[in-house]
Formats: sequence, C-alpha cells, structure tokens
Amino acid sequence: MATKTQQKPEAPRGLSGNMDEIFLGNVLDITVVRRLVRYSMAYRGTTIAVVFGMLGYISAVVAQPLIIAWGIDGFITAGPDEDRWGSLGIVSLIFFGDTLLLGVSQFIQFRSLSRLSTNILYDVRDDMFTHLQKQSTTFFDHNEVGRIMSRVQNDVLALQEWMEMSIPTVGDVFLLGAIIVAMLVADTQMAALALAPAPLMILTMFIWQRKAKPTFIRIRAAISVVNANLQEGITGVRVAQSMNRQAENLRRFDTLNRAHRDAAVHGGFLSGMLMPPIEMISMTSVGIVVVFGGLRVYDGLLEVGVLFAFVMFLLRFFEPIRLMTMEFTQFQKAMASGARIFELLDIEPDMHDPADAATLPEVQGRIEFRDVTFGYVPGIPVLNHINLVIEPGESVAFVGLTGAGKTSLASLVQRFYDVTDGQVLIDGIDVRDVSRKSLASQMSMVLQEPFLYSESVRANIRFNHADVTDEQIEAAATAVGAHDFIVKMPDGYDTVLEQRGANLSMGQRALVSMARAIVSDPRILMLDEATANMDSDTEHKLQEALRVVLKGRTSLLIAHRLSTITGADKIVVLEHGNLVEVGKHQELLDQGGVYAGLYAMNFGEDPTLSV
Repeated sequence: MATKTQQKPEAPRGLSGNMDEIFLGNVLDITVVRRLVRYSMAYRGTTIAVVFGMLGYISAVVAQPLIIAWGIDGFITAGPDEDRWGSLGIVSLIFFGDTLLLGVSQFIQFRSLSRLSTNILYDVRDDMFTHLQKQSTTFFDHNEVGRIMSRVQNDVLALQEWMEMSIPTVGDVFLLGAIIVAMLVADTQMAALALAPAPLMILTMFIWQRKAKPTFIRIRAAISVVNANLQEGITGVRVAQSMNRQAENLRRFDTLNRAHRDAAVHGGFLSGMLMPPIEMISMTSVGIVVVFGGLRVYDGLLEVGVLFAFVMFLLRFFEPIRLMTMEFTQFQKAMASGARIFELLDIEPDMHDPADAATLPEVQGRIEFRDVTFGYVPGIPVLNHINLVIEPGESVAFVGLTGAGKTSLASLVQRFYDVTDGQVLIDGIDVRDVSRKSLASQMSMVLQEPFLYSESVRANIRFNHADVTDEQIEAAATAVGAHDFIVKMPDGYDTVLEQRGANLSMGQRALVSMARAIVSDPRILMLDEATANMDSDTEHKLQEALRVVLKGRTSLLIAHRLSTITGADKIVVLEHGNLVEVGKHQELLDQGGVYAGLYAMNFGEDPTLSV
C-alpha cells in the first residue's frame, strides 16, 4: 500500500472569549433568531398555536376599550323610546365574550410558548451534547471543560429566559401597533395628541440605557466572579482547612461579594430613576387626552365613550414600553448567549470518518507505524519519523522520560489524533480508512486516572457492551483481581458508585477500569500507567493476572516504573519524540544506552538489580 500523507492540520478551533466574561450584544441578533425559528419548524403545530394565541390576545385587548366606549355612548345617547338597558346588556355580553377570548388566548399563548421553548431548548442541548461527542480529543485539549459547560448550561439558561419573554414581547410590539391603528381610526386628532409625548419617552429610555448599560455589565461580571470564587472555595476546602487559610478565603470572597452588592444596589438605583420620568410622561399623555378630550366632549365634538377608550388605550400603550425597557439588558445578554451556542455548534470536528469509511474486519492485532510524524500544534512535532512493527500477540512497552511521546504514540493507534505525516496501520489497514466506531470496538485502553460513572459496578464494567453477560463481567473482574473486594461491597456488583468512584480507593478504581477494558475480549489492549495508583501488593497481583489476560492479545504498555514492563516481549525507548532503542529488557541493559540509564535512575547504579 502506498504511503498516505496528510496535510498539516490547521490550528485547532477554540471557543472565542472567556465564558466568565460578560458580553452584552445587540438587542436583536437576526442570525440567532433565524436559527431558533429553524428549530421551531419541527413543532409547527405548537408554533401556530402560539401565534394564534398571541393574535387572539391582541385582538381582545384592543377591542375592550372600543366595546366599553360603545356601551357608554350607547347608554348616554339612547333616546327615550330606545331600550338603553337592553343595549347595555348586549354590550355586556359582548364584553364578557371578549374577556373570555382574552383569557383563553392568553392561556393558549403561554401554554404553547412554554411547550415550544422547552422543546427547542431540549433539541439545542441534545444537539450540543451530540456535537461535543463528535469532537476530537484535540478540541478538548484546547478548550477548558468549564467554558464548554458554561455554554451548555449558562448560555442555554439565558436563552431559555429570553425565549420565555420573547414571544410576549413580540406580542407587545404588535399590540402597540394595533393600539396606534385603533386610536387613529377612532379619532386622528386625539391620536396625535395622545402620542405627542411618545418621542420624549423614547429619548428618555435611550439616555437611560446608555447610562445604565455599564452598571448592568458590572453586575453580571461581579456575580460571575463571585460564583467562580465560591466554586473554587468549595472545591479546595480541604486544602484551605489543612493550611488554616479559611480567614483569608473569607476575606477575598467578602471583597468580591461586596463588589457585587454595591453594583447591584447602584443598578437598583438606576432602575428606580427610570420609572418616575416614564410615569410622568405617560401620565402627561393621559392628562393631555383628558383635558383636550374633555373640551371636545364639552363642545360636542367627541363622545364620552371615545374619550374613555383613549384613556384605556394609553394605559395599555405605555405598560409594554416600560416592561421592554426593563428587559432590554436581558435581551442583549440572551442574544450574546445564543451567538456563543451556535458558535459551538458550528465548529466542525477536525477529525471525522471519510465518506467511504469501511468497517474494520476482525483483526489479528498487527500494528505498524510507518514513518509517523505527529504534533499537537502545527510545526512543533512531538513524534519524528517513527517506524515500528508490532506483531500480533506481542506485549510492547513504551518507555522514556516525561514528554518523550509515549502516550502520543499509543493515542494514534486508537485514533484519538490523526498523524501529521505517515501512516498507522492495523493488519495492513490505515486507521483513517475505517470508521472510528469499528476501530474502537476491537481495542480498549486503561488510563492512569480511571474514570468511573455514578452507576453500579456491574454497569461500569459492562459499559458499552450490552451483550456482555453477568458471568463474563465476574470473570473479567476475577481475572484482574477485583472480584474479592467487589463482593464485599454492600450490594456487591450492584453497588452504585459515588461520583467518579469516590467510594473506591484509587487502586480499586484502576482494577474496575481494567475489568471494563478486557470484558469485551479486545484484540488490542493499551495500558497507560494503569498501575501508577496501586500499592505494591495490588500491583504484584495485577502483574500476575496480566500474564494471563494479555496472552494472545497485542498489548501496548506505557510505564514510568520500569518494574512493570521488564517481562514485555519488546521494549521501545523514546527520547524527544524519536525512537532510539528497541529490544528486550536484558538486551537493552547490555547495550548500556538510554534504557540502561533510565533503569539505573529507577533502581540505582547497578543495572543487574533484580525486580
């Protein structure tokens, strides 16, 4: 097979900005809204119900003053021969029907909106989690977990708050337009008088927003810092107690908390400053309508009911404006959160299966590194032109100082990363030509820091292999020496582990992780410092068990403690990303090279020291 080369990768894409940094964007980001509308199209029925509920509500609200005006004027102007009480009864029935329409429409609107926003946010979260599962290890190397979690949790929460108020706010905008149209239709001159103070209100809100925005930014930044300090203080409480640093931690938290309090108090002051001028302007508008409208009523140019309708219209008109003003900052924050969410969703995985990816057939376990060069950052290789063949069933150990490239080399086999140049072949097949799913199904890896889920021991060992029986689980646990301590637990294999397996020792976690790795009978097994957290007795028992477990499997062993790999079929010595020595334990000692030096550092100057 011809050597396949790959272009040097671009620098991995990261998430822009610090997630603790509060940014207030535009009050309306059309791109964010358009993409949310795209999500809503999956729930057309619910979306239509929201729209109809909103339109019904607006119609009922606008109709109320007109119905009341009709009733008042009809009652006052009715002649002696007319049944004014009968007319009033008809108007009352119509008003009752309008009120019923208002209540039903409002119920439909908010119930449908709650369902729609919940479903959209469910889909957004689901898409984010699915998208993150597709990202390569490189992505997580360059993006802190806290920043990713902030997007999945905090930004989605901000978006949820915005969605819960967005449709009502859109409804308020349409309501304002409907009220203006109704006033113009009822009486153009009165409408002009009523709306005359509106530009002054808009100018007041604009000036207030410019003055208040920095304060609200400071409030959100301050609470973000408070939360971060609180999380750090709780996580590091043992360290603080052991070093008697509680007073200093409290002093720092108090300083940050006080800064947030002061900013919040100032924000409340600014919010309080907005209401008086808005109320004065709105009441001025009502006063203008009452005075000039009253004069027109007196002159017989305006009906009393129409005047009353205008007063009601104005009270309805200014209320949504006040609410939208107070929600302005929340809108900006939500738009910024939406932009960050979709930025994450738009990051294309830098590693993916080719369109014609084949399924890796059952392998024998022959691994070949053919002129492999690899680097995490373009232009800075950590592995240089590695050529190595591992035969099926061989036990191969990678040794070298920290940073030599041991874990990097093993990670290329499971395709956590793609080579920069060269090829990694399994049974002669380039790992980039097969699906990652079929590749992972034939190998397992045990990490230095094993991760266990908050599930039963049985579920942790079975993990993604649904076809594994309970007998196979117990056999795997017995093979690695974990069965004895598992059966002594309160519920044996059904004991639910605490977070990250906290109710097990580090050594016990490693044994459970080891059982999980072998339960599916993988052809290739990788152990990355798997015994680093074990005591000598547990390590010795595991070493005895591994002689049986590794038999017939291709195994890659990464270790700093050379006592764990002296029995390997082949030892590969790496130095600064270069393969410098390959051979058996005694052969490498006899050469007196890099391995002999490493061995001397482990066991003293006498390289013949038995292990």
